[in-house]
Amino acid sequence: MEADAGSGDDPDAGLPGPAGPGDAPEAGAAATDEPQHAADPEAGAGGGDSPDAGLPGPAAEAGPAGADRAEGGGGPGAEPLVSGRGGVGEGPAGTGTDPGAGQDAAGAEPARPEAEQDEAAAEPAEAEAGQDSGGAETGAEPGAGQGADGAEPAAPVSEAQAELAAQKVERERIARRKAERDGPVDAGAKLSGRAADLLAAVRAVESGAKPPATYFDDAPATPRKAAPAPPQPRPAAAPPAPAPAVADIGAVRAVLARGGAPEALAGQTAAALGEGAAEQLTEDPWRLLAVPGVRPTQADGFAQALLGPAAGPADERRGAALLGWLLDQAAAKGHTALEAPVLEKALAQYGVPAPAETLEAAIGDGAVLVFHEPLGPPAAEDEEPPVRLLVGLEAHALAEEALADGLARLAGTFAGPADWSAVADGPAAELVRAVAAHGLVVHTGGEAARAEPAALSAAARRLGLRAVLAAHAPAPGAVTVAGLLAGTEGPGRDADGRFDLDLLIVLDAPQLDVERAAALVESVPDGARLVLSGDPGVLGSAGPGRVFADVLAARAFPQVVSRTPDPGPIGELVSGIGVGELNRVDAPGKEVVIVPVRDAGEAVHRTVQLVAESVPRAFGIPAEEVQVITPGHGGPAGTRALNAALKERLNPGPGRFLGFDPGDRVVHVPSPGRALPARVVSADAQGLHLDAGGARVVVPQDRVEAQVRHGWAVTAHQAVGSRWPAVVAVLPGDAAQALSRDWVYTAFGRAERHLSVVHGVEEALPHAVAQGLPKPRTTRLTGLLRALAAAQEEQP
Repeated sequence: MEADAGSGDDPDAGLPGPAGPGDAPEAGAAATDEPQHAADPEAGAGGGDSPDAGLPGPAAEAGPAGADRAEGGGGPGAEPLVSGRGGVGEGPAGTGTDPGAGQDAAGAEPARPEAEQDEAAAEPAEAEAGQDSGGAETGAEPGAGQGADGAEPAAPVSEAQAELAAQKVERERIARRKAERDGPVDAGAKLSGRAADLLAAVRAVESGAKPPATYFDDAPATPRKAAPAPPQPRPAAAPPAPAPAVADIGAVRAVLARGGAPEALAGQTAAALGEGAAEQLTEDPWRLLAVPGVRPTQADGFAQALLGPAAGPADERRGAALLGWLLDQAAAKGHTALEAPVLEKALAQYGVPAPAETLEAAIGDGAVLVFHEPLGPPAAEDEEPPVRLLVGLEAHALAEEALADGLARLAGTFAGPADWSAVADGPAAELVRAVAAHGLVVHTGGEAARAEPAALSAAARRLGLRAVLAAHAPAPGAVTVAGLLAGTEGPGRDADGRFDLDLLIVLDAPQLDVERAAALVESVPDGARLVLSGDPGVLGSAGPGRVFADVLAARAFPQVVSRTPDPGPIGELVSGIGVGELNRVDAPGKEVVIVPVRDAGEAVHRTVQLVAESVPRAFGIPAEEVQVITPGHGGPAGTRALNAALKERLNPGPGRFLGFDPGDRVVHVPSPGRALPARVVSADAQGLHLDAGGARVVVPQDRVEAQVRHGWAVTAHQAVGSRWPAVVAVLPGDAAQALSRDWVYTAFGRAERHLSVVHGVEEALPHAVAQGLPKPRTTRLTGLLRALAAAQEEQP
């Protein structure tokens, strides 16, 4: 992309011209001739291709107390930020607190070998970007907003709580079905049967020997029709989890004080550990790792203060806690499981002297699950197929299995093709015909292709079917996925606890994490049709899993690819980026403009100028319809800095209510992975009153800091699922390593009429488009779906 000669300092004086990737940024270049799909810093992009590249390393751990890791400090001694959801997502809250930091580890952790340091070197880039996955970032101390006694005041059931309750109901149903299928293994008992086979497979792989030919996740002989679930109350009526009692919090505070940990963690710790939290901490100080934001070195220091010399790196309790923490960090980066050797290597880096035995003990205790996954056909007839051993937490494992079963159930209980020829016309004709003939269809396409699912919904309704269109973010004619699960939107549930509908069409399917997808699919009744629709080029979910990509890769269900291209110069630019080409585009109406900048300070200045003056004057688009998108929250041109500058220019005020004033544009994050644009209306004793697309929302005072942030500037993950008349994409020089093809594709694709690119990354942009592929996530869903499909084909 190239800028007009007159693109000088005033972005309005002949706004820089048609984008035509390829020219150098000094010459006003904008887009280039290279593929773009970057790993969003919010997404935890960074790291190599191996799953363990996403795991934080011990050498990068300690830091000053209270340091805001989300701000980045990617220098030595700073632990890489476990940014949101790994190659795909930002951290839901981005609290940035480092409770208890600065404590000495119980036992020095060895320096990592050079190769390992190189592998983790990409991680600090995430921290520097200060990203926060589809959620609010706050920089608040853990436990902030709690009362003096640490107790959180009770609040009415919100949509977010109702959604979580709905997911809990589905998880319990999933667990019951799993328990019926597999007999329990008593924790601590002598292992036999499947558990013994699991351990034997682990040991065989570790020793280099051929593992036994045992498969632990065999597909059923044929996709089975699930038995009707018992009637469930509407999830919206489910009460929220009770807050920890004041006495419990006080007991936890006393234990924390004895161990030298911040007493402000008492409320969070009591909530994370549940009943008897103080006793749990006393018996096993490393349980502190269950509290969000606590690092292994801090837990080691806490344990040493409580236990004295008895607290050492070889303590079995430490190894078990570290294993759970590592899997939690992996889940935050999008993985639903990790390979056993990867986990053993990570445990060794944290000073666990016998990582293999630690892993085996966790398997025997049922703390983690192991899966023996075939990698392909055997090399010879008399050989076993190659396999990999995956280790995961039960919640994610059950969710993936339930999701695979649910998808197979819908395909298998479909009554048969129907004649929809009367309504199969227009651009959506192919999709309508596919849905008429199948119970489950996958639909892909760009932003323009969203019209096809809407047309399908209208066609189904003309046939008298109960059709529901659901989207990740509010969209015309659609309910939100969160509202549908919570029971606050959509058709409600029938006597069996499933949605009262005939056809469910899910837009923004790449944003589904595995647990939400499982809850959604489990709620679709037998015989109903399901359509998963989305753009495979955008950033993935903020939670663990890559549901849409896995379903596509399995090729177990019909797929319809839209032939509707995104229109205009912006559509042409974004389409090229999706295939790795940053092409020169002709933009006679200044639809795409490149604004070169030299440093972050200039990037902020030019961004404010574009939003407040140039774009409104040149295109007639009001400032409130111009959205700024930048790679991360921290840094001199992150969302914090940009929002401060934009607020000062567009809505100056003293921030009378926790930094907010009436008229402020904000992002409301009611639950991790959901970022809803809103505007501040007022504030009172109840909390902060927001207008979210015409709906009035009240955020209680104690939740404002964690759930609300200014929204003139957002990250790409927070922007997924929404579009604006104009977008200003800010690419400051310090964000070069955070860029990836999917990040650029997502950010640029949010613009409808005009895109300004504040360009300070020089050749990093075309490089990211050409080579910055998303970091892969380790998941099991593709294999599960292929196994189910193969089993079905083998049936006579």
